[in-house]
Amino acid sequence: MSLAELVDRLDAALPQTQCTRCGYPDCRRYAQAIAEEGAAINRCPPGGQEGVRRLSRLTQRPELPLDAACGIEAERALAVIDEDWCIGCTLCIKACPVDAILGAAKQMHTVLAEACNGCELCVPVCPVDCIRMDSVTPGRMAWQAWTAEQAHDSRLRYRHHQQRQAEAQRRQAERLADKAEAKLQDLAGALKAPSEAERKRAVVEAALAKARARAARTP
Repeated sequence: MSLAELVDRLDAALPQTQCTRCGYPDCRRYAQAIAEEGAAINRCPPGGQEGVRRLSRLTQRPELPLDAACGIEAERALAVIDEDWCIGCTLCIKACPVDAILGAAKQMHTVLAEACNGCELCVPVCPVDCIRMDSVTPGRMAWQAWTAEQAHDSRLRYRHHQQRQAEAQRRQAERLADKAEAKLQDLAGALKAPSEAERKRAVVEAALAKARARAARTP
């Protein structure tokens, strides 16, 4: 198996919650770190001990207990926004890796239950603590509470989120470049434009030239 194939298989064995509890920005980067840097295989709480077992089989490394420093196995939770307290700050929307939160600035936000993967990244950014995590899989944890289909859908939503962010950044860069170009053009125009003193001098010189011309024509 090539290194690239191993990364793909490790990535497919991860739950795709993109929760960053493993210490890496997303599941793909964690898979790459395992394959390329020898990162520990027991750092994914959403995958739980079953997830460690899957990574162990793929890497042929010994199965280790889930690293408690990264978190513990838990029932899958769904983010719920308290409508009475939401101030519409949009911070949770920006934090969600799968675009599972809808809303606009200064308007109440809501969570798409079918898209929320329970990553909890929206909770710490809320300035008014109006988001709670409610269990939706009582008695079922890690891969018992999360299917391969859900992981696949979550991965696709994350990719779309990344593409949308990249496009937004591209448009912002273009806007900033256009503003910078406009400022440079204004500055160049200002440098080329004659000053008030120069304009007055030109008016005076033109008047004197006319006076001299009339005097020269006078017999």
